[in-house]
Amino acid sequence: MPRSPYISEELYNQVQKVPQEPGVYLWKDKQGAVLYVGKAKLLRNRMRQYIMGQDERAKIPLMMKQVASFDYVVTANEVESLILEVNLIGQFSPPFNVDYRDDKSFPFIAVTMGDVYPGIKYTREKRKPETRYFGPYTDARSARETVDTLRRIIPFCRCTCAEWKRLVAHGGKPLDRPCFDSHIGLGPGACTGAISPEEYQVNVERVIRFLSGHHDELEDELKEAMHEAAANLDYEAAARYRNRIAAIEGIREKQVMVADASLNLDVIGFFREETIAGAYVLAIRDGRVLYGNEFTLDKGFDIVEDELVSGFLTKYYLTASHTPQEIVLEYLPEDKEPLEEWLKARRVEQGHRATKVRLTKPVRGIKHELLEMATRNARHHLMRFMMRTRYADERINQALVQLESALALDKPPMRIESFDISTLHGTHSVGSMVVFAQGQKDGASYRRFKIRLDSGEANDVAMMREMLARRFAPERVKDEAFGALPDLLLIDGGKPQLNVVTKVLSELGLDIAVAGLAKADEELWTTWADAPIILPDGSASLYLVKQIRDEAHRFAIAYHRQLRDKAMTASILDEVVGLGEKRRKALLKHFASMKRLRTATVDEIAQIPGITPAIASDVYGILHLEDGTSMSSGKGEKDGEETIR
Repeated sequence: MPRSPYISEELYNQVQKVPQEPGVYLWKDKQGAVLYVGKAKLLRNRMRQYIMGQDERAKIPLMMKQVASFDYVVTANEVESLILEVNLIGQFSPPFNVDYRDDKSFPFIAVTMGDVYPGIKYTREKRKPETRYFGPYTDARSARETVDTLRRIIPFCRCTCAEWKRLVAHGGKPLDRPCFDSHIGLGPGACTGAISPEEYQVNVERVIRFLSGHHDELEDELKEAMHEAAANLDYEAAARYRNRIAAIEGIREKQVMVADASLNLDVIGFFREETIAGAYVLAIRDGRVLYGNEFTLDKGFDIVEDELVSGFLTKYYLTASHTPQEIVLEYLPEDKEPLEEWLKARRVEQGHRATKVRLTKPVRGIKHELLEMATRNARHHLMRFMMRTRYADERINQALVQLESALALDKPPMRIESFDISTLHGTHSVGSMVVFAQGQKDGASYRRFKIRLDSGEANDVAMMREMLARRFAPERVKDEAFGALPDLLLIDGGKPQLNVVTKVLSELGLDIAVAGLAKADEELWTTWADAPIILPDGSASLYLVKQIRDEAHRFAIAYHRQLRDKAMTASILDEVVGLGEKRRKALLKHFASMKRLRTATVDEIAQIPGITPAIASDVYGILHLEDGTSMSSGKGEKDGEETIR
């Protein structure tokens, strides 16, 4: 296979010398800027795919046009290459790597584990050594409320406590005066020596278990202590324990129960548009939704599923405070095993046992339902993001400007009309006209045409001619109901269809720009160029013309099916004795569709004016006999009606 035309012989020869070992590669431009970072199990094989044009992603030719050199780093295994890839992407932010950007800066709860008496605080800070982080939380308010509530449950020092800081400055020696929190019962009294570091550490472990989502353990401990205090007639202490239990239950009420209490996992859903994607992480702890976080994945139009999922997992769990033992996904990446090894290592770094992390894809059951929930939330997030940032408007404007340039138009095509044909062996042939104004659907301007040609004369070209001649007939051009003339006609097809359209327009004396979109290669044909125009994959302009083409096709098929169903219904009803044209029209008008007529009972049919019970019974019977169903007067009868099986 010949090498890519964009690759020099020198660069080609350099790639042949790259070792067949795991590692990371960096494609660079003439200035040495990093264009793309990737990992590979076998470096040379993977890099050869780029230079030989074997990578089918549309962005690759564009990138390789700019490539002038490369670097690579050999690693011991795939896990190391995965870690290095993440670090290098973070360092260089290459333009051809997907951009995993958080929609916002998420808050965390931090426990300062390096202190003699660890403190707890709400924070958005960068990672600090000897500090354990929990989250991310959905919003700042929920994080602050969790800290405040937790300190009412477990006496714990605040990191902002001035007395606590003075205690640390004195080498952990007790102070004479307690802090305010200790005075009112929120603090454990570490500053005055009321609690030893060992006793305090027990509270720290309770806090960690609580923030990890294991509320039941702490609640059981408090209930036992409450009952013991009550049995000893220490009602004041029992009341304190009761209030702490109530605080736990208040937190739990805000967490939706979705499954059995043994379920502890993260569920990650993705939703992709043509040029952007959204991700939603659903954290399930003890069967409850602990939190859900949403992300926007930009530059994702041409990212394969492997890169999308693998890249997001490494990006997210590099900063997440907790890595569960199971992560549920719709798609399992090819580098599943190295990812699982890396995630296992992340669990160890977070203070957990070295237990295996599994990436799973459920096909049924509660986990599958949770995955669908996460995917729906990813979609809703992406839609909100696009509306908030007016992303769609920007894309539409970009698309119209791109079409103006690519098709050599005088102005952006603010009104685009598209035409399509739908037929079955020349019968029930219809044409559709859809309109996009300012790049968006204008449903009120849609029109349908019932083709009048005989079936023997009907072919795609002849039917397109008839439809266009009727649409652009002088009387319709002047008809305000049809709106203004389009700036661009978009038809489904190549050169033959294009020639028909231009000939019809010429005969009518109309000067309208025309383009044909061929299905096979998504190429645009014009009257002024012998070769097709190739709109870049992932571009706003290609996305728009495909959307218009598909909408015209959908509209035509819908009308064709409607006519076909009516004809089928009418032909069946012709066999009913006593059902003349007038009564048949009344039936069709009342029920509107064959589907609704088939589901009607005999009594419902008989309610139509002119339809006697006998005729209604015949209509009912012939419709269901035609379906191949049988009628029985046995089990299931009700009020003399026949039950359809």
